[in-house]
Amino acid sequence: MTHLSVNLNKIGLLRNSRGRDYPNMVTMAERVLSLGAFGLTIHPRPDQRHATYQDAHDLKNLLSRYPDRELNIEGFPDANFLDVVLEVVPDQCTLVPDDPNQLTSDHGWNLGRDQDALRPIIAKLKDKGIRVVLFMDPDPESMMLAKDIGADRVELYTEAYANAYSTESFQATLEQYELTAEAAIKAGLKVNAGHDLDLENVGALCEKGLITEVSIGHALTIEALDLGWDNIVTSYLNILHNEGSTES
Repeated sequence: MTHLSVNLNKIGLLRNSRGRDYPNMVTMAERVLSLGAFGLTIHPRPDQRHATYQDAHDLKNLLSRYPDRELNIEGFPDANFLDVVLEVVPDQCTLVPDDPNQLTSDHGWNLGRDQDALRPIIAKLKDKGIRVVLFMDPDPESMMLAKDIGADRVELYTEAYANAYSTESFQATLEQYELTAEAAIKAGLKVNAGHDLDLENVGALCEKGLITEVSIGHALTIEALDLGWDNIVTSYLNILHNEGSTES
């Protein structure tokens, strides 16, 4: 079985857009956990435009009541990010090679170039008992190096997979991800996956049991709007129509 970690960044984005604590991050996280999700993910960026560093502390406090669930904090390992992660001590930290001004993650680590910078960071996180994940492109040849520099897992960047879904190139793309996952497992790593996964495409990726955990947030939020929109609009109409008929 593949675990679901729900990325709550879009909850933070909605909250921050109005300057109020609504929707409340912890309330929505607790609903996710009550429905059976295995984990919570946030990716606080330097401008804290969605998830914030305070959210990391708040979600860690929430999870103290859910000892069998996990908190995953993603981000580029600059000094501020590492200070927060080492203070909060999440179950898992996913290191992502983002530029501070980047809109969203769009590539994995180049370990041939970045391994010397990553080694001491990984060691410091592991010394605190934090599981370390490297965000990686689907390249089987890089998996052994990820293990050698100390990673516990890789998270496969799945935009290419999602873009290929329902196209002629899908089978070849899926096979590339499966080969990478198999290489990671052979190297002694577990495999996470994330980015542009949704209700339609996630099943095929996880069908062979190679993926330990998926992190899904953007699509999950949009799908929740899509599947719940009609009910909410109808509820408003029912209230307003009943109110109108009462006044008449």
